[in-house]
Amino acid sequence: MKVLIEHCCILSYSLFSFFPSFFLARLFLFILFNLFFYLSFSPHSLSLSFRWEEERYTDGSKWRFLEHKGPVFAPPYEPLPEHVRFYYDGKPMKLSADAEEVATFFGKMLDHEYTTKDIFRKNFFKDWRKEMTSEEKSKITDLNKCNFGEMHEYFKAQSEARKQMTKNDKQKIKEENERIVQEYGYCVMDNHKERIGNFRIEPPGLFRGRGDHPKMGMLKRRIRPEDVIINCSKDSKHPKPPPGTRWKEVRHDNKVTWLASWTENIQGSIKYIMLNPSSRIKGEKDWQKYETARRLKKCVERIRAQYRDDWKSKEMRIRQRAVALYFIDKLALRAGNEKEEGETADTVGCCSLRVEHIKLYPELDGQDYVVEFDFLGKDSIRYYNKIPVEKRVFKNLQLFLENKQPEDDLFDRLNTSILNKHLQELMDGLTAKVFRTYNASITLQQQLKELTTSEDNVPAKILSYNRANRAVAILCNHQRAPPKTFEKSMQNLQTKIDAKKQQLSAAKKDLKSAKADAKTLHDEKSRKALEAKKKTVARISEQLMKLEVQATDREENKQIALGTSKLNYLDPRISVAWCKKFGIPIEKIYNKTQREKFAWAIDMADKDFEF
Repeated sequence: MKVLIEHCCILSYSLFSFFPSFFLARLFLFILFNLFFYLSFSPHSLSLSFRWEEERYTDGSKWRFLEHKGPVFAPPYEPLPEHVRFYYDGKPMKLSADAEEVATFFGKMLDHEYTTKDIFRKNFFKDWRKEMTSEEKSKITDLNKCNFGEMHEYFKAQSEARKQMTKNDKQKIKEENERIVQEYGYCVMDNHKERIGNFRIEPPGLFRGRGDHPKMGMLKRRIRPEDVIINCSKDSKHPKPPPGTRWKEVRHDNKVTWLASWTENIQGSIKYIMLNPSSRIKGEKDWQKYETARRLKKCVERIRAQYRDDWKSKEMRIRQRAVALYFIDKLALRAGNEKEEGETADTVGCCSLRVEHIKLYPELDGQDYVVEFDFLGKDSIRYYNKIPVEKRVFKNLQLFLENKQPEDDLFDRLNTSILNKHLQELMDGLTAKVFRTYNASITLQQQLKELTTSEDNVPAKILSYNRANRAVAILCNHQRAPPKTFEKSMQNLQTKIDAKKQQLSAAKKDLKSAKADAKTLHDEKSRKALEAKKKTVARISEQLMKLEVQATDREENKQIALGTSKLNYLDPRISVAWCKKFGIPIEKIYNKTQREKFAWAIDMADKDFEF
């Protein structure tokens, strides 16, 4: 900017020498500066140049100044009222405060299937006993003799009472929450007020995990100030811990973007308080992620040619690496990480596939060289797929399976470290996730081109968008269990459709009658009545079509999670460009929070953007 101003000063001096008229020189300079202002301060330029490049540091620093108020801790435990009792072996029993708090965690979940699982019950009882007094331990020896019924009913009644609150009471709670957000939900980072993503620390409870997690039911302990590391700049006003407490540590590490951290007790993982997805740093990181995937687009054919050549390598490790990379590319599989046995659910990725996870069919359903995959992926979601592969891949897999037991590794000479090192050699910044992002984004763009036509109305275009998004979700195996309310909501929707059909039938009868009147009477009144009936039929027909499209969309989406790919793997500029090209309001695709997260893409992408 300084250099630009210097150039403008030099130009100004030259102009006054060149133009004979002082007025003409001023006029030309005025036009020049307006042009410069338009080019430099357009939303696109403002969001990129003045929000990102302005504060990009070359020494690895993320910020120079960081100030915030610290996290909001979970409220202290409030003991149960006297009339809400715990029973053991049919008799009421008063529990100590710590034991009672943990008991309420189980009581709240009584109607959930988790509390029926043996591993959940075993882990809960073991951790609960650690919170009991010696006397309680000696009495409470069998979870099956425990009765948490009154606790469960009490919390259900509380939940119902919250739903029945008056508008005034709800407004008071809303105002208090807003006050907390204003105080704790923002930080100052390098002259910018930034929204914080998750400033509230999760309250204690029982760990659930995904699928059959071996640690489900264990106690998630309360996080206290003494567990928390604060990160801020030295010259900022440091956050104060609650009275009578202290922080574990106060750091001034400007090479990271987190504001606070602590270690949770179940898996020993570090949790962070980070900036909101709409923040400058998060937006820049998102943009860089998708730009890396776009760079892969330019060299993906070269990489594919290389791993095909490697299928014929004399070294088994190179063959295994090449086949694994083929699966990561073709099937968007995750790489998979090494894990300690018994610490997590038995989930795997590409590099950690075992012999038992695949079956080979030289011919199946009229297709040659079919591989059947069946394993638990991330979050214990089952990945099941039958896919025809190239002959050389099939032959290599047969070779990898020789003399192995079901529990043996399929790729016994490969791990994620080896794979990632190779990917870095192929392209700077390349990882298995970049392949996943690239394939997801390119699939969305191709599907949108195939499915969308200009003649479609807005609901039909949105259905096409959701179908394109669904193709990506299927590729990435983003599944979900059908919502519990799915059947009821579909019944309600079908009732609306049936009512609308009856309304349309009646409107068509009225139209037929109006046509007969117009044909007989030939007057202005009957002609206007006919036009009105035509508009009514057209309006109801459009309403019916919208409801039917909605029903189709819901049915097709009931077991597919569209949100994961939309927020994490699909370049938002593709969606923005599609909206601008076909005149679709962006709010039909992204809600308010998502529009804030992808504000950079909304500014940047025009209707002709290509991934």
